[in-house]
Amino acid sequence: MTKRSLTDPWTLGGIEISNRVVLAPLAGIGNWFVRLQAKRHGAGLVVSEMVSSFGLKYGDERTHREFLRIHPEEHPVAIQLFGHDSDVMREAAEIVASKGADLIDINMGCPVRKVVKTGAGSSLLDDQDKAVALARGAVEGGAGVPVTVKVRSGNLPGERTGLTLARRLVDEAGVAGIGFHPRHASQQHKGKPDYALAAQLVSVLDAPVVLSGGMSDDDAIVAAWEETGAAAVMIARGSFGDPWRFERLLGLREGNPTPGEIADELRWVIDRAEEHLGVERAGRYLRKFYPWYAEALGLTKRQQQPLVTAPTTADARAALDQLASAERSFLAA
Repeated sequence: MTKRSLTDPWTLGGIEISNRVVLAPLAGIGNWFVRLQAKRHGAGLVVSEMVSSFGLKYGDERTHREFLRIHPEEHPVAIQLFGHDSDVMREAAEIVASKGADLIDINMGCPVRKVVKTGAGSSLLDDQDKAVALARGAVEGGAGVPVTVKVRSGNLPGERTGLTLARRLVDEAGVAGIGFHPRHASQQHKGKPDYALAAQLVSVLDAPVVLSGGMSDDDAIVAAWEETGAAAVMIARGSFGDPWRFERLLGLREGNPTPGEIADELRWVIDRAEEHLGVERAGRYLRKFYPWYAEALGLTKRQQQPLVTAPTTADARAALDQLASAERSFLAA
């Protein structure tokens, strides 16, 4: 038997994907330039942050302008939707398909209270008839664009409702694949994922399973992929400040980036954020990004301060320039 590799191409709902490493949907983060960054570093497929099906149906200007922006170089790309009404989901899927998405993903695993209390996200694990109707609506509205669904193992410890739902989504709604996070929703992102449970789903599901959860160490990612037999792995927090992880997993580079590479990457992020949001909003938005890159640079708490507290993008660039100058002085000494 030929040994599997993360570099192997595969198909998802008829869409050709160049390798088995996927950028996960990242709520509040996964906009077009974060997805493009992952593609630049080798990701075979990228998924958007959650987009409200209601926001699309009712024409919310920001939802359409910012959340449906697709860069021509990030294909194949999936747009992830959330919601609780099958008719609204059908219309939202039609809109997403018209914007050029290659796939449509539905979030049925988000544990965040403001999502769950509307009847969306992980609440659908316990309302499976509604979940199947939602997915069927997306399949119908997408008019040929493949639909996938991301689920968790269940809402509470010991529950396996995600496995039952995954099978129903494939058999009854015709979804093309399942993103599976083998932690229960009450765990949020804590604790070891149940990869044995993921392997069980892979063994019984007549559709590809993309493995999510705990993807923050290169060797552990490969081990989980091999253990479960999943079609692909989905990287989320493990890519924060480290898009080079995609390259390492695919054998495109060895070792970690240099400080110069990290600083240049952050400058690229700042430029794209300004392009996407404007200079003022980018300065506020990027405050959650700066600590990731400061950690990647290996800075002490004192060294981090000018960057992680930068009030504007100009201040962030100045902090990077100061760090580069300090490094040159050190090397010259």
